[in-house]
Amino acid sequence: MAVVSGSSALCHNNDHSALAPISLSVIIPMGPEESGLGRLVADLLLLPIETEILLVYCTQSSGLQQLPLPDGLARRPNLRWLHAPAGRASQLNAGAGAARGQHLWFVHVDSGFTPWVVSELFAAIVQRPDALHFFRLAFSPDGAGPTSLNALGANWRSGCLGVPFGDQGFCLPVELFKGLGGYDETARYGEDHLLVWQARRAGVKLDFCRAIITTSARKYRKRGWASLTLRYQWLWLKQALPQVWALLLGR
Repeated sequence: MAVVSGSSALCHNNDHSALAPISLSVIIPMGPEESGLGRLVADLLLLPIETEILLVYCTQSSGLQQLPLPDGLARRPNLRWLHAPAGRASQLNAGAGAARGQHLWFVHVDSGFTPWVVSELFAAIVQRPDALHFFRLAFSPDGAGPTSLNALGANWRSGCLGVPFGDQGFCLPVELFKGLGGYDETARYGEDHLLVWQARRAGVKLDFCRAIITTSARKYRKRGWASLTLRYQWLWLKQALPQVWALLLGR
């Protein structure tokens, strides 16, 4: 069982004067089915102006870089559009390879965050600079079924078993990310899950921040809550079992 720490930051304001010295790159992959940034348009404005924002689109969504953005976001000096082969892992790796920041924060395009998340993220980086940071999860009210139970399960799995997923907003030093080999582009699914196991085998500390990232639950409405929940549980357990065995063997 993993020991996962929690951040002690309690700042809820939007004063970033003490945050600016930290170099952060935010990497957001844009899938072929994405039509925009949604609530992230406003949330990204919560970040210090020095923060680098990398929007990584793929071949099938090559028109996304032409999306109109509000002036507050479009005029940010460190906003960049990148192109990468289709696939979340390849897009995330491309963003990481082009990033100029000392820390990488991987954020899903259908997620959202608050000033509390920003404050706690920067405090966690200062207090535990060599950790893999992630947040508590909540679902938006755009799905179907009791998705609050899914969030409860995800947070229990993260805190008690030390197995967070990518929609919880992974953040880690760029050199650590490179040392772990990045996201596995050969994996059919769960590249975020596999990165966590790589980190655990390398002895990286997992830092479970208390602030909450919200992600869309529309997939549960589209595919059915029960069937999708069961499928996700089967897939992550199927992928986790060989990883647990490798961890126990010290490989």
